[in-house]
Amino acid sequence: MDQIAKYDTWSASEHYERYMGRWSREIADQFLRWLDPKPELDWLELGCGTGALSSATLRLCSPRFIMITDFSDDFLNHTKHVISDPRAKFEIADAQALPFPDAQFDLAVSGLTLNFVPDRHLALSEMQRVTRPGGTIAFYVWDYPGGGMGVIDAFWSAAKALKPAASELDEARRFPFCTSEGLTNLCTASGLRDVTTTALETETVFPDFEAFWHPFTLGTGPAPGYGSTLSEAELAALKQAVRHIVGQDGPIRLPARAWAVRAN
Repeated sequence: MDQIAKYDTWSASEHYERYMGRWSREIADQFLRWLDPKPELDWLELGCGTGALSSATLRLCSPRFIMITDFSDDFLNHTKHVISDPRAKFEIADAQALPFPDAQFDLAVSGLTLNFVPDRHLALSEMQRVTRPGGTIAFYVWDYPGGGMGVIDAFWSAAKALKPAASELDEARRFPFCTSEGLTNLCTASGLRDVTTTALETETVFPDFEAFWHPFTLGTGPAPGYGSTLSEAELAALKQAVRHIVGQDGPIRLPARAWAVRAN
């Protein structure tokens, strides 16, 4: 693991749910309505996290079955616990080396995961390999470069003001390809055809600053992972700097935007 990726810490499913899972559920519903798949198809999901896309697929899309995968034992076990639908199957899998035969699925999808895969071209190639001819590859990622995740932007703006070196960990810098054009180019370079993109938007709402700040103290995700490395005094200074950016009175409302991609 490189020195930047080590802060991602995707191992505590309950903490991730408080940090990002609740917003990803709203985006998952939008993604599937845009995708508008036929019923009774065989699905593969890469990187289930806490089950936002898995649950939405079973609820909205009438799949014949869905193979739900993640690289993390913790996330996969969490999703197994929250999904009891007999159409759901589960397997630990590396997106860069899927343990499935060629042309097994009608759709291969992924939510808020692909940007964290070290070799994204290889992951897309694997998605193509296991998808049947005429099938669909589709995914979505947060619009980090376009300021599409206000919660994260506020954190890193404050962190960089206190420690400029923190800029190396900012997802906007790490994942500059997470734009409509960048994702189209990524897919085209990976051999995908008929690539289309769309923006998916919602709003993150917190009753007050303490509710906003708490997920950053749980250690799961790049920003909380970075916070967990700070001293008590440094974390207190960061908290105050973030408070100055987002305010502290009344509800805090910030945008959340993802880019969705569909190809074959």
